[in-house]
Amino acid sequence: MTGFKALLIQVIDIYIIIIIIRAVLSWIHVNPYGNFFQIYLFLIKITEPVLHRLRELQKRFFPQSPIDFSPLIALLAFHLLKKIIIGV
Repeated sequence: MTGFKALLIQVIDIYIIIIIIRAVLSWIHVNPYGNFFQIYLFLIKITEPVLHRLRELQKRFFPQSPIDFSPLIALLAFHLLKKIIIGV
C-alpha cells in the first residue's frame, strides 16, 4: 500500500472515531457552560456536513422515521470506502 493510501485510510479511521464519539455524546446532556462543550461543538462542526446530507437522504426515503440513522449510514459508507481504497 502506498503512503497516500495509508494516510487516507488513517484519516478515514479518525473521522469514523469522531462520528462514533459524536453519536455517543448525542445521548448525553452536555453542559453548555462546561469546558467540554467547546469540544462537543467542534465535533458537530466537523461531522455535520456529512451527517446532514445523510439525514436529508434518510428523510427522502423514510420520512416518518423518528430515529436518526445518519451516523450508522456514514460508518457503513466510510467502511466501504476503506475497502475500495485497500482494493479488497
